[in-house]
Amino acid sequence: METIGRIHSIESFGSVDGPGVRYIYFLHGCPLRCQFCHNPDTWGSKKYEEYTPEKALQQAMKYKTYWGKKGGITISGGEPLAQIDFVLELFKLAKKEGINTCIDTSGGCFTREEPFFSKFKELMEYTDLLLVDIKEINNERHKTLTGRSNENILDMARYLSEIDKPIWIRHVLVPERSDYDEDLIELDHFISTLSNVYRVEILPYHTLGVFKWEELKIPYQLEGIKPPTKERVDNAKRLLHVDRYTRYLDN
Repeated sequence: METIGRIHSIESFGSVDGPGVRYIYFLHGCPLRCQFCHNPDTWGSKKYEEYTPEKALQQAMKYKTYWGKKGGITISGGEPLAQIDFVLELFKLAKKEGINTCIDTSGGCFTREEPFFSKFKELMEYTDLLLVDIKEINNERHKTLTGRSNENILDMARYLSEIDKPIWIRHVLVPERSDYDEDLIELDHFISTLSNVYRVEILPYHTLGVFKWEELKIPYQLEGIKPPTKERVDNAKRLLHVDRYTRYLDN
């Protein structure tokens, strides 16, 4: 049976979702319901295109000359691991062409149970880097923010450390949700237990996707919450020791 991927959207010249210039596929579907999500239309709408892995690679390859030595393909979402069969087949094809591969994931689908875990282990053989979004280290606050526990997400980070797979950790800083000093300190401690962290990034919360919630008639639960101040962003960078990881940027 042919593997089909559901593609929400495409960015052909991405510069922040992995090293170098990236061709980014945003996949449809996600198990989390983040209150700050800027693509809620990936949750359950029918607004997507269907691609085979072969078609997805052929389209991306048209831009290969722009990637340089560091660039390549990033799979984002939604949640890429919700379509792990498609990502695995696409990355197998990409590595045959010598393409750098990256996954931007919340980890919300991760489990050590089968059949997912065997597929994930195989996928890691064809993946160069993962951008791991840790929304909130406190589990109860994580449930409020995303609708799900973070236990399997943290377990994924530990597993990736076990196999020494390079990751960048990203934390969306949301006032009144994920911007608590005690939680940032705990997150910093967790990150320090991992041996595979190449970068830590603070992503300030923004409201650019609110119009999508309005179009979908979904009540926006962060109404009235403004983006964090520069002082709070700088505070988060300090508590997470962001500069500690800059030595790995060019490795």
